[in-house]
Amino acid sequence: MEEVLYNDFLKIQLRVWTITRVEEFPEAINPSYKLRIDFGAEIGVKKSSAQITTTYSMDDLLKTQVLAVVNFAPKQIGPFMSECLVTWFTDEEWNIILARPQVKVPNWSYLH
Repeated sequence: MEEVLYNDFLKIQLRVWTITRVEEFPEAINPSYKLRIDFGAEIGVKKSSAQITTTYSMDDLLKTQVLAVVNFAPKQIGPFMSECLVTWFTDEEWNIILARPQVKVPNWSYLH
């Protein structure tokens, strides 16, 4: 495993966000959703795609908060431009489990 210097880690902007819109993403190679995410007034709304269809329904995701990286360069995923990276873990069956706060926090909250 490659080591990361602390100052490099500080460059990453991990923020809590609220999913405001969820759409199917039929063009994706692996089953995915298109997400619209509200990061609050400072950053605004960004788009992301996530391969989380086996663990979450669209209704499960709407208005939920999770942790995302907001300052990665945008990434083209098929016909969709992803503007942030949703963070997650896997369970014993390799299902994706979103990283999220235990209680609701402001959308501008970030990792300290």
